[in-house]
Amino acid sequence: MNIIDTKKALKHVILWILVALAFNLGVYFFTGKQSALEFLGGYVIELSLSLDNLFLFLIIFESFSLTDFQQKRILSYGIFGAMLLRLVFILLGVAVVDKFHWILYFFGILLIVSGIKMLLDKEHSNNNYQNSFFFKLVSKFIPITNESDGDKFLLKRNGVLFATPLLPILVLIEGSDLLFAVDSIPAIFSITTNPFIVYTSNIFAILGLRSMYFLLERIHNKFQYVKFGVAFILIFTGIKLGILFFHIEIPIILSLLIIFVILALSIIFSVLKDKT
Repeated sequence: MNIIDTKKALKHVILWILVALAFNLGVYFFTGKQSALEFLGGYVIELSLSLDNLFLFLIIFESFSLTDFQQKRILSYGIFGAMLLRLVFILLGVAVVDKFHWILYFFGILLIVSGIKMLLDKEHSNNNYQNSFFFKLVSKFIPITNESDGDKFLLKRNGVLFATPLLPILVLIEGSDLLFAVDSIPAIFSITTNPFIVYTSNIFAILGLRSMYFLLERIHNKFQYVKFGVAFILIFTGIKLGILFFHIEIPIILSLLIIFVILALSIIFSVLKDKT
């Protein structure tokens, strides 16, 4: 049984977007137009790039045949973990950029390569996630049992503590989000390196991911081209960072417009494809 239907998931997604926009309005009044535009740009980039990560989560959960309750529990813990990991990543990233400004050009190349790779890559569905690095990492510290006990991560058998499959799946989700941050955070650096703006735009995007996941779970077959839109956004942000080497800067408003257009076109083409 689905614990969150499509309409409820859509309402939650809209609610989180409205909360983010309300915060953006607060940024505008307290720190000015430039910071507000930077927050909006970072939020849109993070939310857009999150879509590909959610597709990966969907494939992982389907491969393990998890129930909605189990998925909800893993996503709840995963979001909390992502908030902590992003803070570390962002503070480290900002410190590195402040000391070595040239690394932005490297980030630009990394984003372009990631975008091209995403365009060329086949679906993740052929991956055997039980043989992944993160699964093996958990097994080094605690034995993993094949049996699940509801939505518990740990269980005891004959006085011995075991991990249920949910624990290594949670570590796998956190690990994939960590790898995803390697793309998403440099992409936001193309808009701003203000740690407050980068972190808050990340957090507000992350907070709505669970609801967005359950919405995507029900309608993902109708949005086949969104992945390509995400790839082009990566390439665009990479180019935006790269051309800073030539002292060429794309204004934030134009950047936002380009990102919105790319995302909108990917959704429109997906809907048109679904109707054919």
